[in-house]
Amino acid sequence: MSFIKTKFTNFLKLVFPSSYSELAVFLFFITCYGILGSYIACNYRIIFDSRIPWDAYFSFDNKSIIMSGGSFERHPLSYYFFNGIREFSLFISGGKMDMTFRLTLAWLSNLVITLNIVQIFKYLKNIIRLPIEFSLFIVLFFGLFSTNIILSFTPENFTYTLFFLSLYNYYAAVKIKNEDKIPASALTLAGITIGGLTITNFVKVFIPVLFEKNIFRSWKKLGNATFRVILAAIVYVLLYLNRIDFKYQAIFSKTNQQYEKFSNVESMPTWDMIASFFFGGNILFPSFIISDKHNMKGFDFKGIYMELYSSVFSYIFIAVLLLLISWSYYKNFKNKWVQILMISFIIDITIHCFMRFGLHTSYIYGGHFVFVYPLMIGWLFYAYRSSPRALFILMFMLGILLFYLLCNNLLRMKEFFWFMEKYYQ
Repeated sequence: MSFIKTKFTNFLKLVFPSSYSELAVFLFFITCYGILGSYIACNYRIIFDSRIPWDAYFSFDNKSIIMSGGSFERHPLSYYFFNGIREFSLFISGGKMDMTFRLTLAWLSNLVITLNIVQIFKYLKNIIRLPIEFSLFIVLFFGLFSTNIILSFTPENFTYTLFFLSLYNYYAAVKIKNEDKIPASALTLAGITIGGLTITNFVKVFIPVLFEKNIFRSWKKLGNATFRVILAAIVYVLLYLNRIDFKYQAIFSKTNQQYEKFSNVESMPTWDMIASFFFGGNILFPSFIISDKHNMKGFDFKGIYMELYSSVFSYIFIAVLLLLISWSYYKNFKNKWVQILMISFIIDITIHCFMRFGLHTSYIYGGHFVFVYPLMIGWLFYAYRSSPRALFILMFMLGILLFYLLCNNLLRMKEFFWFMEKYYQ
């Protein structure tokens, strides 16, 4: 019993704030995001409208995800996860899909995105060991990302994936720091939650295993790691096959259909979609475009999407941010924690930029990788920890980026509220 109690206590300390500074970060962001999400849920129907299965805003599939978990070939186990989310929200709302239902969904998203930011703060403070003022400044910058703002009230796979990825990366970093191996149970649970919500993230679960101490210098350690990976994969595959009644042929046919559908958009220059959507749209809002949509059952509605950047300052912002990330990677290339982050990021770059899957709407995929940005910035500060002048320059640059990010995203959110006021009251 004492063992179980200890494990449970450690789990709570891992997931939730465990110090006054972490609690302060939690309370600040849950208040800010909570006010935003509550106002939207109480005054507009955009978070959930039973008539609109997809694409009300930025290509998110709120209703479809809540009711079914999404397509099985991309979200293998999210059906079970969102069954629980839906039933809990219906319990709170008395079985009605009304304002209370929307409010519950928004607050679940708010809680999860806030805890995601707490995980980033824990990583900066406990793994990189930055001074508290640097850690707070970086999480403030991260909290203003368009992905965090939108997902803070959006009940979608990306919302929970972002939290689970941030949590797992912090957990794995702690294990590696303590020179411990990641248990098979943790690998399995991470595979089910992270890979179960989005299949392309499944491989990310095993990246930290490659950096366990002396894993390639001992056949025993390598064999143990192989066993843990295989066990987690077997559990995942069996749950996946059970979800589709073991009709595995459907996986390949549906996957091919989805790839053809989401990778052959030629209406915009590839380089601009990469800059404006993949690297940019999940951080800095571009301008918006309104489109006529229908639910294929006779109901017409309006959808809002992101356009390519139209301001040179937006391109400069993204270029400077990517320069900082690249410089951080260069300065910390031999750092195993940095390698874990960047290998994970390169997986997403390969899928969306090189394979072009969903590139035209890649701003919605930020939940798979935006946590890398603040952590790599944190490692850049670490690289110059002994140079006050360099730290001052970095803080100055980040301050300018933060100011522009705040002004731009506030302006775009004002436009988003105009859209809801006009079409979603």
